[in-house]
Amino acid sequence: MLNIGLNEIGMRQIAYIGLGSNLDSPAGPPVEIVRAAIESLATIGAILARSSLYVTAPVSYENQPPFINAVAGLRTEQDPERLLKCLLAVERSFGRDRTAGIPKGPRTLDLDLLLIGDLIHESPSLIVPHPELPHRRFVLAPLAEIAPDAVHPALRRTIRELLADLPDEGANSRSAVRVLSHANPLYYQA
Repeated sequence: MLNIGLNEIGMRQIAYIGLGSNLDSPAGPPVEIVRAAIESLATIGAILARSSLYVTAPVSYENQPPFINAVAGLRTEQDPERLLKCLLAVERSFGRDRTAGIPKGPRTLDLDLLLIGDLIHESPSLIVPHPELPHRRFVLAPLAEIAPDAVHPALRRTIRELLADLPDEGANSRSAVRVLSHANPLYYQA
């Protein structure tokens, strides 16, 4: 297992979590699922920031409804593997079953661990920073809203720079990722 950075046990780091939903669940429609999931993250750590909600075109498997996406900043003492387990438990609480369904297909809730401070972590179950982070407008746009100057620890580029470098085409076009509702500004911006 590779683990580089300042993430020592007990050290409080800011983790950025990507949230997405495009299927109803008992918790409601995707907009309500994402809002409720952000609040559920408070069981894992202190919510410091949350982005606006975005309506986004699906990526990879395109024959599905659009997604509602957001990013939340969370101060946590959890190590990356434990944090992943907590995120998967939140997904399950909203009806997500990762063993069923089409890969990259419709889902009630998807939580992705995008960044944890300056940590670079690689294990069989988890890679941080998320390997697709620099290539996805649906993640970079909401992340840039709450943490534009956060630095991708492997690429040494800010989130703002990564977003500016994306081509404006296909699922990464600006028109494929649009703000649905603006965030409540009461959260700290990291």
